[in-house]
Amino acid sequence: MPGFVNIFFLVFAALFPIVNPLSNVPIFIQMTAGNAPEIRHQLSRDIAIGGFLLLLVSTFLGSHILVFFGITLPVVRIAGGAVIFIMGWRLLNQGDNPIEDHRNGHSDGLEHSFYPLTMPLTVGPGSIATAIALGSQWPIALANFRRLLLEVAAIIAGLAAVSVCVYLSYRFSDRIVRILGRTGTNVFMRLSAFILLCIGLQIAWDGIAGLLKLPVS
Repeated sequence: MPGFVNIFFLVFAALFPIVNPLSNVPIFIQMTAGNAPEIRHQLSRDIAIGGFLLLLVSTFLGSHILVFFGITLPVVRIAGGAVIFIMGWRLLNQGDNPIEDHRNGHSDGLEHSFYPLTMPLTVGPGSIATAIALGSQWPIALANFRRLLLEVAAIIAGLAAVSVCVYLSYRFSDRIVRILGRTGTNVFMRLSAFILLCIGLQIAWDGIAGLLKLPVS
């Protein structure tokens, strides 16, 4: 089924570099450092499932939701970029031992599975905007029911593949800590926090640039 394969790889290739779960692993490690391995494993599963549902809703209903509330994509980017920027700033300016800071501040961590671990850390405004763009511009064949099922199945499979990558990256994040060691992990976390801060600023700037090009209603 060449149509299924093409759509699958198009969705996966469009979203995976933006979600990029491997780059989020240091932040996930830092924010769950005080949790037992069983809790982190459950969080990995919950984040993967929550991210999949979020991308699914964004792809098939996102454009309609934005139209209903009168919201534009640039505004989504600005708001989401601001949230990511603030989260990156807080992580960057934690104490000299961010692992201990986070261990002392959380009991089980499960209450943070959706915010901020699923959104905006894993599925942020860039991923949501891309999913909405894919869903709004996709030429779904409504007149051909068989082709419609094929295209919908391919889109769902592409989203599921991205979510599986998220699960595997977070599920085995503890091994990265053992490989890097304590000092290496802290350095890696600081660099990731700075990159997260820059990503948030870039997303917000893209939203501002896009908003300035839109006619004011």
